[in-house]
Amino acid sequence: MSRLTVYPENNPGTPRLRTEEPEVIAATLRQVGVRFERWDFPGELSPDDTSDTILAAFRPHLDALMGECGAGTADVIRLRGATEAYPAMRQKFIDEHTHTEDEIRFFVHGAGNFVLHLNGEVYDAHCTEGDLISVPAGTKHWFDAGTAPYCTVLRVFTDTTGWTPHYTGEKISALFPVS
Repeated sequence: MSRLTVYPENNPGTPRLRTEEPEVIAATLRQVGVRFERWDFPGELSPDDTSDTILAAFRPHLDALMGECGAGTADVIRLRGATEAYPAMRQKFIDEHTHTEDEIRFFVHGAGNFVLHLNGEVYDAHCTEGDLISVPAGTKHWFDAGTAPYCTVLRVFTDTTGWTPHYTGEKISALFPVS
């Protein structure tokens, strides 16, 4: 189930908001410029389906989204279980950073947390199957799928160089483990 937890940046133990209501999640994130919505799931998709099958199933949603935001392409990424290489990969995700392009993700299977650091608060958006999140370029954030990840995610982008992380050097992500 989708969830949003909002904390003051100086008090990780005391959330000021915790909700699983999609409308409240969307409205709260919209206030800080982040898009969150739930998409209807088109039929039965298996975690073992090919990337082409997944992209075809979501093509109407993707065409509308890409036309709206000016993105040029989409692909599928899968994170499955802890592998030897995953701890190093995870570290790149969980250090606070920004991007020069919007980070647009749709969760086909599994879950992960986009954690945003904005206006003196930390927004932990636990995204699950059916969730679309769009983090604007320049937004301080990190992503964590846990130590044994399981997710299949559509990535929408204009230019993959926009995904290059620009680390802030802040260690705030260590204070806010995903919930």
